[in-house]
Parts: sequence; structure tokens; C-alpha cells
Amino acid sequence: MYWEPERECMNRDELEQFQLERLESTLNRVYMNVPFYRRKFDELGVDPESIRSLEDIRRLPFTVKNDLRDNYPYGLFAVPLREVVRVHASSGTTGMSTVVGYTKNDIKTWSNLTARVLTAAGVTKDDVVQISFGYGLFTGGFGLHYGAERIGASVIPISSGNTKRQIKIMQDFKTTALICTPSYALLMADTLFEMGVNINSLSLRYGLFGAEPWSEGMRTEIQEKLKIVATDNYGLSEIMGPGVAGECMERNGLHINEDHFFVEVINPETLEPVAPGETGELVITTLTKEAFPMIRYRTRDLTRLLPDPCPCGRTLRRMHRVLGRSDDMLIVKGVNVFPSQIESVLFEVEGTEPHYQIVVDRKGHLDEITVLIEVSEEIFFDEMKKQKQVVDLIKRRLQSELGIGVEVKPVEKKTLERFEGKAQRVLDQRKL
Repeated sequence: MYWEPERECMNRDELEQFQLERLESTLNRVYMNVPFYRRKFDELGVDPESIRSLEDIRRLPFTVKNDLRDNYPYGLFAVPLREVVRVHASSGTTGMSTVVGYTKNDIKTWSNLTARVLTAAGVTKDDVVQISFGYGLFTGGFGLHYGAERIGASVIPISSGNTKRQIKIMQDFKTTALICTPSYALLMADTLFEMGVNINSLSLRYGLFGAEPWSEGMRTEIQEKLKIVATDNYGLSEIMGPGVAGECMERNGLHINEDHFFVEVINPETLEPVAPGETGELVITTLTKEAFPMIRYRTRDLTRLLPDPCPCGRTLRRMHRVLGRSDDMLIVKGVNVFPSQIESVLFEVEGTEPHYQIVVDRKGHLDEITVLIEVSEEIFFDEMKKQKQVVDLIKRRLQSELGIGVEVKPVEKKTLERFEGKAQRVLDQRKL
């Protein structure tokens, strides 16, 4: 039931003292070793030694995604590169990634925390875990891989794609736990039906899903179609990857690994704390990261903390599933997509107009992006060959920039709605 019961069920007073000690150590380390934070602290007149309570954290500066890009690639690392044993990166606007690093101890911590998430979701050493997240620079596949191995489970690192092969492996290798995005789980379910595979002939029992927003309705559909217990988990590359929080078998909120992460929920407009239980933007401070500590990182994810104790016995606070974003970022197929990325590509293509709309929909359980772009009359009314060349050029450039395929539909000038205020560039039709 628990992976580290002495931490997961710690007395709250002891836990908060533990957090404070780790916070003080982290602040001293970043002040000494990260010029960016030393400058930020000095500008605010904050001496790390003056932080004597968890409430004092409000005196510290926020860190935002642009700070990571401005210090690309290694400017925010708190250890020499020779101590970094792993580097990951996430997609970023205009091709600029956010780069994160891990020491040997960070990898050990990561393994333990994802082991917690897996154990809470029912996985044991007797399970066969099929990881259908992408590997590579994306943190999802590797993080949960480490946790499954830490538990002693058998790991199938199949990565993403080739759904029929995934199902064949699932049948032959007797997979009991599936790890992927929730939308891909539903695609697998539909493919199983199309292939005529009897779901009862599989060994599947558990599914751990994350990396994109999903609803309770979607959970119900996944559980019914795959005959599994489906749990949600949360993480982000800038903080660690998966392992920040995860649901237990009660499935009533995600337990935050508070001995390693201090969380706040703030009003994204005023930057002040919201009242207990109210929805706001999640802010995370790492308490044990060595290579890449983050101080008050604004995740832009909207959620709320759940006040009631969980029947599972864990004392770690729970957060509601992510309800949305405080910025204009979209999460599509597990990839972070900013409208500004799409805009920068469109404005480079001759013949396109500065009016576009991004439509996000979920078809056949998979997310799709369609970009409606106004084109010049010459292109719109010209021969189809020329129009196709423009569309193909935009699609290639967007694929390169975003890392996922995007549909592009040219429309006539003055077709898209104009707005007097802020343009409504994104139409998200997914029922999340």
C-alpha cells in the first residue's frame, strides 16, 4: 500500500519542520551556486538566513519559464556539469527548450518518488508494466521506468506509437499495468475492439495516466473499456518529471510528495495566496533537487488543495486534478504548445495574413490541432497546386517547431472573426 510509509504518513508538524530544514538548505545552496538566484535575492534584499518559517517563502521571488529560457542551457544548474548524470529538455517557444539536469542522488530520488506513485496506484513487484510514453528528452517515460524498476516490477519500455504492436506485446507479455496518456489508452481500447480482441483475455489490471488533461468521464470510459483501475499522476519537467503527485486507490485527489516539494496556490493576477480550498495557480519549490533546484516555480497549472484527510492514511496533502492553465499554453498529445509558437511560423510564410485561429478537438480519443489561416486572394483562388504547396510548407514548419503533426486549413480573407479586445486565437473544443 505504501512505498515509504515513514514519509507518506508523517505527522503534519514533523513534516512541516522537515520541509523547513530542507528549504533552508536549498536556499543557501542556490544563493551560493546559482548567480540568477543570488541576483534575484539581492534585488529583493532577501538573505537566505532570514527565512525562518515556511510562511517566509512569500518573500522570495517567483521563477517563470522564461527564466529557464534566458539561462539556456546550464545557467540555472547548481552543481558543476561533471556532477550531472542526466540531461532532459522540454519543448519551448521558437525552438528554445527548457533544459533540466539530474545528479546521481536526483535520479535516486526520482526513482523513489515515482515508485511511490506506482505503489499508491496498485502496482507491485509482481506486475508487468508497459510504458507507452515516449522516451528521449521527454521525462515521462524514463521517470516512471525508474520507479517501476525500483519496485521490482518487470518493465516493457515499448515507448509510444504502433498501436497494434502495442496490443500484441500486451497479449504476449501478459502486461498488467499500462502507462501512457489517457487519450492513447482510449485509442488502444478502440483498436482492441477493431482487432476483435476480447478484453477479458488480457492480464491488464491498472492504468497510470498523465501528461495531458482528462476528465472523470474519460476515466470512467477508460476503466469500462479496458477493465482496469485508472489513476491520475502529475509532474512537470522543470520540477522533476513524473513523481510530483499521484492518486492512491481512493482516486479522490493526487497526493503531493511534500517532503520533496513545497506547494503554494496563488491568485495568478494578484500573486497572493488564495483561501484554503480555492482554485488558483500551483507554485512549487523543490526541497531536495541538487542539480536543478527551483524556487517558487509558477507552473501555470490551475488546481486547488483538498482539505479533508484521505482514507488511505497518507498525510501528504492532495491536489485536485489540474483544471486548466493560467496562461495560453495547450497540452496536446502530452506536448506543450503555445499559440505564439504557431504564430511565429505563420508570420514567416509569404502569402498568409495576420489572422488565424487554432482549433483543438478530440477525435477518436486523440487530440488534434487544426490551424485556420487566412491567405491572400491570389493563393486562395489560384490553382490547387499552389495552395497545397503553401499548406504543406506550413505543416512541415509547424511539425518541426512543435514536435507534433498539425492540420492546416486555408480560408478566404476576412473569414475569421475580428475582436476589438484581445483576440480569441484558440478554440478548445475538447470536453476536458
